Amino acid sequence: MNKLGPNPNSIYPNEHIKEICYIKNVIKNNNIKVGDYTYYHDIDGAENFEEHVTHHYEFIGDKLIIGKFCAIAKGIEFVMNGANHRMTSVTTYPFNIMGNGWEEVTPNIEDLTMKGDTIVGNDVWIGQNVTVMPGVNIGDGAIIAANSVVTKDVPPYHIAGGNPCRIIRKRFDDELIDYLLKLKWWDWPKEKIFQNLQVLCSPDLDKIKSIK
Repeated sequence: MNKLGPNPNSIYPNEHIKEICYIKNVIKNNNIKVGDYTYYHDIDGAENFEEHVTHHYEFIGDKLIIGKFCAIAKGIEFVMNGANHRMTSVTTYPFNIMGNGWEEVTPNIEDLTMKGDTIVGNDVWIGQNVTVMPGVNIGDGAIIAANSVVTKDVPPYHIAGGNPCRIIRKRFDDELIDYLLKLKWWDWPKEKIFQNLQVLCSPDLDKIKSIK
């Protein structure tokens, strides 16, 4: 029987490389959704990806949604909406979580700055030591440079980097970007992906347009 790639339901796609982990198979939080083949690379424990999603409280209900075939490097931190402090009052100090009588000034959810769900598209590459702030949307095919702090949305197939993260350039021209967004190769069955690996990995970008 021919192999058509690793099992997307395995924790480690390659049993000889334990620092690469398919994220969807290790997360327990129902508010984190991850697509097939998306991996986290960390020699210090790739299976501990969920520890890098911080301030993620169930009572707030915000979600982290990551698409298929994403490559996420060591040091990622997704900061969720629970990190937000009240900004409409004189002080931003969170008295309530210290207790001992201070819990009387617990803010209402509507008093906090909520940015919504954090969404990472498909086929996104995120470099080492990147921080993604609440409510950011990173489009399909985007690349985030190492050591970036992503505070705003990144369009599909764009390269972004820096602190704060800024758009550096498009990966491809608008015509090809539009074509790829319609093609959605990441949704193909594994047989079709396997048959077209050479085209997907080719520097000859015109070849992708020949696929039916």
